[in-house]
Amino acid sequence: MNLTEKEQELNRIITEHGRVAVAFSSGVDSTLLLKICADTLGKENVIAITACSLAFPEREQNESIVFCKSEGIRQIKFNINQLEIPGFCSNPPDRCYICKKAIFTEICRIAEEQNCDCVFEGSNLDDDSDYRPGMRAIKELGVISPLRQAELTKAEIRKLSAKLNLKTAQKPSLACLATRLEYGDTITEDKLKMIDKAEQMLINLGFNQVRVRMHGKTARIEVEKSQMQAVLDNKDEINETLKSYGFDYITLDLNGYIQGSMNKAIGK
Repeated sequence: MNLTEKEQELNRIITEHGRVAVAFSSGVDSTLLLKICADTLGKENVIAITACSLAFPEREQNESIVFCKSEGIRQIKFNINQLEIPGFCSNPPDRCYICKKAIFTEICRIAEEQNCDCVFEGSNLDDDSDYRPGMRAIKELGVISPLRQAELTKAEIRKLSAKLNLKTAQKPSLACLATRLEYGDTITEDKLKMIDKAEQMLINLGFNQVRVRMHGKTARIEVEKSQMQAVLDNKDEINETLKSYGFDYITLDLNGYIQGSMNKAIGK
């Protein structure tokens, strides 16, 4: 299918349902999905449900609030302490499954309470190419992935977002902060805060797609290859600031930003 056909298929999938709840993180995918649902079904038939936790930067929660208010879409937020989810802190390879099962169980409960026909989430076709144990939880709970069903890729979602003048069209991809830790490395509040502050510092310096992977007390910085020189240009400030956050060693990954780079260890 070409993009026009995929857009039509997405609208068809959405219109099969009368009243929907959208799991909304304010990321590229869920923002497009929420916008099209509101435009297609009417704002009165759409609810955005946002999980607030330590594992997602506060700026993302704030952006979700701003978007829903600007679009006139009702939003329900709930707090979840992922560190209290049994099995999460030990950080096993299926951590994402454990986490998503808990989060989406609550989202489904809220959706049912609000008399929604179903729950939508924003996975896309490209997610099939990475290790995504969380998708098992999505399937088990009967959550629908309209973008994925319409076979939309990330690049196509960005094109549709630009067509709708969404600010997220060029927004960097985001993932749970726990993905910055090696599998088996215990997840703690302090580690998540270290990572969050380190990435926010780099974002404030002007870096777009950035990850700070944690290996013990070593920070492994991933940025787009085109921005590597900028890291070196700011090396003293980056080194000093990240060490003040608790890191002992600061490194730059010469491979650049790679989605899900910690998943390479799964095969070992």
